[in-house]
Amino acid sequence: MPDRDRYGANEGKAEVTGRRDAIRGEIRGEQPAAGQAPAWARELLEHLRPSARDVRRIADWLAATVHAAVALQDAEGNLLAGRRLPLDEDLVADLTSGRIASAAWEGEGRHLRLVRVEHPSRALVLAVSRRTPFDRRAADVVTHTAQVLELLLAARETATAGQLLRRATADLRLAIMQLLMVEDIVAARRVAAGLWPGLLDADTACVYVVESTPARRDRLAEEALDATAGEALVVRCPAMDGHVIVLSPREATASDLRSLVVRHDDTYLGGSARQSLARTATAYGQAVSALAVARFRPDKAAVYAERIHPERLMDPEALRGWTARLLRPLDVLPHHTRAELLATTRLGLEFTAVSTAKILGVSRNTVRARMERVETMLGADFDDVTARAVAHLALHTQINLQDGQAVADPGADPPRLADLLSGEAVRAWAQQLLGPLEDDSRNLRRTLGAWVASGGNAGRAAQSLGVHAQTVREHVRSAEPILERQLLAAGTDLYEVVLALLAAGDLPQPVFAGPAQTSSPA
Repeated sequence: MPDRDRYGANEGKAEVTGRRDAIRGEIRGEQPAAGQAPAWARELLEHLRPSARDVRRIADWLAATVHAAVALQDAEGNLLAGRRLPLDEDLVADLTSGRIASAAWEGEGRHLRLVRVEHPSRALVLAVSRRTPFDRRAADVVTHTAQVLELLLAARETATAGQLLRRATADLRLAIMQLLMVEDIVAARRVAAGLWPGLLDADTACVYVVESTPARRDRLAEEALDATAGEALVVRCPAMDGHVIVLSPREATASDLRSLVVRHDDTYLGGSARQSLARTATAYGQAVSALAVARFRPDKAAVYAERIHPERLMDPEALRGWTARLLRPLDVLPHHTRAELLATTRLGLEFTAVSTAKILGVSRNTVRARMERVETMLGADFDDVTARAVAHLALHTQINLQDGQAVADPGADPPRLADLLSGEAVRAWAQQLLGPLEDDSRNLRRTLGAWVASGGNAGRAAQSLGVHAQTVREHVRSAEPILERQLLAAGTDLYEVVLALLAAGDLPQPVFAGPAQTSSPA
């Protein structure tokens, strides 16, 4: 590019123009048909369609349309589109600083047009170089292309900012949900107060899970936000691609979400019973359990049915004392560490390590390490389904052990699991739950007991029973509708059945041999 002092009549010529007008509603061209924009104008406007917005494609189109080399760059020479051209740095600086809006130059066998392109964050220069002079048509194409680029860049910047804001807000909602899952209510309220004041002021709430296809999940989340009018915590589930989690203290949220489900095919709703915020993880598990029922309901929605849970039939004081004794080995840990281990293990017993990791926002190795630490301290084996069921009972009872709540006298003979399960009410509950299995000629109860005793391994259970592994799987699946509980997926449903089998004497009691335990059996 020649130096600036060569812009003269003898060596070449330059012209500087003022600010250009904004794009008019109708782009003029050379001799178009009456009432119709020229073909190049229509082609240019096609690049503003959402599916065609790409500055590189526009640069390539401009190059082909005016038979030229095109470059779109910033003041530092960073190329955004086209191919690099030799440009005078001072002239580029004049354009990007706003001292001039456009320039034209002829010389050395080429003709150059430069146009300032406004950008929300920095000014750019559109440079067009060709061997033949710019006629009226070519000049118009360059000018209007610069204006289209401005519109496209402004729209993209706005869209990017909006996407970043939505992503940050979604991340905050997920962070709040993760804090609730590990019972850090104070921190969750502190984070929520800035953006959603009052949302977590209530002490109790319900959790809902709305299920659709992964492809529709983002749209479903936006509709759930609109339906709840900002009065619910709406989170894209980090563990299940098709799930949207909604936590709300409002009674009306259930009907808001039901109306959303009715409008869409292949969309289902599961809801929890009302729980304290500290039991958000429990409520989430209930909502997932209800979702399994909703898939078979005509209205595609279900709320977790409050069943008679075995712990409610146990002596409260004995249950609290047994829980405190079982978890006592963890009392030597700092409060924060203990709470973290308990919350992670509670979720890890409900879901897989991978799903738990996604829910908590940690690695699955972290989940496994925390659970293994709890295993070691309790002297338990979580590969044993009965041990998992007993730990699950203790961990969920522990939630209700608030500071200052009375527990059994530490000097008294500590209660044992056998004492809790031997009560008349618990044994009657177990028989009522398992009794329907005996009506099946396949002896499902025997198969189920062997399957649980084998750690949920159909192959090992089949060897002990002398049948095929597929037979064991079919028997377990057949037991699910009879018991009205999910068995093949670990969680509350399975653990309640295990407690019933323990109470009925169908299974041996698991071993918890932690340093604070007075005897090996739980």
